[in-house]
Amino acid sequence: MHVLEHLKAAGLGAGLAAAVAFQAYQVAGSWGAGHGLFGAAVAVVVCVLALVRGLSPLWTALGGLAVAALAVLATRFVPLPAEPSPATSLALAVLVAAAVRTLPVRVAGAVAAAGLAVVAGGFLAAPGSAVPPLSALAWLAAVLLGLAPRLLAARRHTAAERVRQAERLELARELHDVVAHHITSIVLQAQAAQLVTAKHPDRTPGSLAGIESAGTAALAATRRVVGLLREAAPAGEGHERLGELIEGFGGQGRRAYLRMDAEPSGWPPEVSSTVYRIVREALTNVARHAPHARAVTVGISEDERAVTVAVEDDAPQTPARRYRRPGYGLIGMRERLEALGGTLAAGPRPGSGWSVHAVIPTGGHR
Repeated sequence: MHVLEHLKAAGLGAGLAAAVAFQAYQVAGSWGAGHGLFGAAVAVVVCVLALVRGLSPLWTALGGLAVAALAVLATRFVPLPAEPSPATSLALAVLVAAAVRTLPVRVAGAVAAAGLAVVAGGFLAAPGSAVPPLSALAWLAAVLLGLAPRLLAARRHTAAERVRQAERLELARELHDVVAHHITSIVLQAQAAQLVTAKHPDRTPGSLAGIESAGTAALAATRRVVGLLREAAPAGEGHERLGELIEGFGGQGRRAYLRMDAEPSGWPPEVSSTVYRIVREALTNVARHAPHARAVTVGISEDERAVTVAVEDDAPQTPARRYRRPGYGLIGMRERLEALGGTLAAGPRPGSGWSVHAVIPTGGHR
């Protein structure tokens, strides 16, 4: 990626240099050799600022606009070619586009307005010249090129937030089942403790310890989804349907394998549903983005603290897949895992293939 950025910078530098040279040649042919020096000097300064815009998009843009404004003012009183010149306008377009794309909305709007003011000054300083319309077109292109990625990024952010919110609501829907599961266990143990205490008072401490343990587990499970409100919805799918999910993914020249090194019957409900959804999302991504995958391995293991899910495919690497942005499904999974105190990693494997690796804390349950 760094090489690509260097190539882009080199290409921009070569293009700006060519624009300055061509402008100087044209001015020398129509105005005389000496008249092009001022415009060339202004263009060089603004072009240099355009090349180093990454240091500060705001100050480089303001500097370029200030130089161009002074040049426009100079041509109002001195017989010189109209400013901002085509080369200067091109460099200004780069600066304005970078500012509109990256700066806060109000600041970006102020920079764009300042650019429009410079263009308007060019019309006033050289009415009837063909140069100011070129400057206006360059300014318009700069604003559009700056707005397009900004609006696209805002759209992606909104969609990602919508996915995160949906995942939070899904977790909230599971809160009732999680709490009901643990509270039922506490009630049963409390009832058993009453019977044991009546006949064997010496066993009371052990019964109370069991109730305390169940209560602690209930609190831990509830904290993982605390802050979310429950909405009525059917219970989520769990580990019971993993086999069906893996079997349904096969076909069309590919196969999926499940390696289960865990005992899912002891998982808390929120862990079971999360394992299922991670596997489902990973297989969906393989189907969408890796049609040439022939084998997909789903590995599930656990220890005393967490369940680990690893989904790996053998599809050959392509640049589009290697550098693609995370899908909204993975964003939702990451939101769910972070709420449970877990982690999610997704990316290319060495050589070929893609992997999704998730760790889901179990709160000490096995």
